[in-house]
Amino acid sequence: MTSPSPRIRVLVVDDHAMVRRGLATFLKVFDDLELAGEAASGQAAVQLCVQLKPDVVLMDMVMPDMDGASATRLVRRQSELIQVIALTSFSEEILVQSALQAGAIGYLLKDVSADELAQAIRAAYAGRATLSPEAAQALVHAAGQPPKPGLDLTERERAVLALMVEGLNNTQIAARLTVSPSTVKSHVSSILSKLGVASRTEAVTLALRNRLIV
Repeated sequence: MTSPSPRIRVLVVDDHAMVRRGLATFLKVFDDLELAGEAASGQAAVQLCVQLKPDVVLMDMVMPDMDGASATRLVRRQSELIQVIALTSFSEEILVQSALQAGAIGYLLKDVSADELAQAIRAAYAGRATLSPEAAQALVHAAGQPPKPGLDLTERERAVLALMVEGLNNTQIAARLTVSPSTVKSHVSSILSKLGVASRTEAVTLALRNRLIV
């Protein structure tokens, strides 16, 4: 008899109590998700992540004492095991860029459906990125990406990118390809440079959006 899959523990961060209550209620609908805690500010979120060690954080981007990007950066600095999804009402380019640069693995608007948000939480837990169409468009506009990026990737770089899309980290990719982690790190750096992006999240998003991996 197989043991049940572990539930994904989610920390909800928003300065509006009604939003936190709504998200807490939403989590109860799904058997594989559970509420780890709630925070009304970025500073409280950073502290609770140390205490509660959630798997995924739903992070508001605009809060009075510490914005979501700053909180995300501190959370990710404390523990790379904690994944952060920016959940906000705004899709401005600067907010999208700052969230992803801070280490968020996803960026969604608050009008997202319950099923879409649940899938994004599961994807984040597995190390896979999720962006709303509006956030993806903001990235495209801000970065001015060419219509067909990635044409100069080598076969090995494409293999590494495919495993990045699957959510594997450098150590896991190295094991899969039977190479050293330092070799994978070099490939990842080259991939980011050739795609003109600043993070793994952006590289994965670009690869999915442009179907670089088949």
